[in-house]
Amino acid sequence: MKKQIALALTAAMTVGMLAGCSGKTPTAAGGSTVTSTGSETTAAAGDDKTITFWNIATDEPDKTIWSYAVDQYNKNDSPTSGYTIDQVATANDQYKQKLSVAMSAGQCPDMYIHWTGGPMREYIKSGYAQDITDIVDELGLRDKYLPAALDQCTVDGKIYALPVKNQSVAVFFYDKSLWAEKGYEVPKTLDDLETLCDKMVSDGITPFALANSSQWTGSMYYCYLVARYGGSDIITNAYNQTGSLVNDATKFAGEKIEDWVSKGYFPDGVNSLSADDGEDRALLYQGAGMMLQGSWQVASIKSENPDFYKNLGAFAFPTMTDSSADQTTVLGTLGDNFISFNCTGEKLKEAVKMAAYYTTDEWMKLDEDSGNLPPLVDASSSEPAWQDITSIIKGASSVQLWWDQYLPSSVAEVHKSATQTLFDGTGDPTKVAQEQQDALDEYFKENGSSTAASTAS
Repeated sequence: MKKQIALALTAAMTVGMLAGCSGKTPTAAGGSTVTSTGSETTAAAGDDKTITFWNIATDEPDKTIWSYAVDQYNKNDSPTSGYTIDQVATANDQYKQKLSVAMSAGQCPDMYIHWTGGPMREYIKSGYAQDITDIVDELGLRDKYLPAALDQCTVDGKIYALPVKNQSVAVFFYDKSLWAEKGYEVPKTLDDLETLCDKMVSDGITPFALANSSQWTGSMYYCYLVARYGGSDIITNAYNQTGSLVNDATKFAGEKIEDWVSKGYFPDGVNSLSADDGEDRALLYQGAGMMLQGSWQVASIKSENPDFYKNLGAFAFPTMTDSSADQTTVLGTLGDNFISFNCTGEKLKEAVKMAAYYTTDEWMKLDEDSGNLPPLVDASSSEPAWQDITSIIKGASSVQLWWDQYLPSSVAEVHKSATQTLFDGTGDPTKVAQEQQDALDEYFKENGSSTAASTAS
């Protein structure tokens, strides 16, 4: 896909300072590491010839996808450069906490993946993400990426990260064979969706395969409903302090989720089910109606359930017919993960050279064959599910960054925990919105009310 999407992202997004992360000198994190071959090694902290790379490649196909560049560099470049890449993989949710703790202790790895947005700006501010613009140009990498994807890595005209692996947007996944058997049709509007869900409930089918112990999965429903009712400006205006999260759109989203819970659209114990363990996919395989998740799920489904994958379809979050808001906006990022670099000089250049292997034709085919569509200009896919997803992306006027990445970290945590209560019937829509706004007000009180505006670029 070569269409550049005008991202609905505010370039100025900051998060609460990580404790002890101000003005750090780039340092390597040592400890137990997992190499690309899976063997255990130990990299001593401060080893100038060891480049420590943290990611979330704990399961296939991610292990193969991420290890490719590590293997290629260690095979082709290491003998000449003298540098060796040590790959350290940690499960998604644990990884985020691990990275935060490491930075707080002044032990940030040489290379690490993240999800851009507000946290990336804080990594830059804290000295843990280096400017790689000149190296990117020297290696001829700029023209390999979708411009909109590289824009997400750029602050004040300087590149601080590289997008990797996937064009990641939230869509509904479903089993085409099941729907054909039942006579279900893809819903275009929210009214259509609710009619379909009621039919599924009457057929003994749980409409939504949601595992919400991680909270960010349920957040997708909330963010989409807010955007469909009031537009993506709701979150932008709140962050810029020209609007509030207590409004008709957030009230609508909360009440809609509350209503869907009461109608049995979600599985029992939804807030105790784990997306990291694939329990939402398991529900889909077992006959749940549909799953709202990121497009990275295509690769996971293809890897773990090839038979189900043959009938995998995807469709956009339905529209609101009586709303004046842009109904084509999609939630996500152009890049599943982003690599930043906490090293300097020759080491930094070698680290970027390793990351450059994630733009080669061989790697791109590997990534595409696994079920992904990398954020590269020459990427394409003939896979049916990706045909559905790319059609959604091409039809979108903008891509709105996930709220838990857009908001300051302290506010994002409140956003996730507050909205989670809507899915077990304990939350009140107005109070949920107020909790998020209170957290945002507190953030600006502690960090200065002009933080958003003053860092705009």
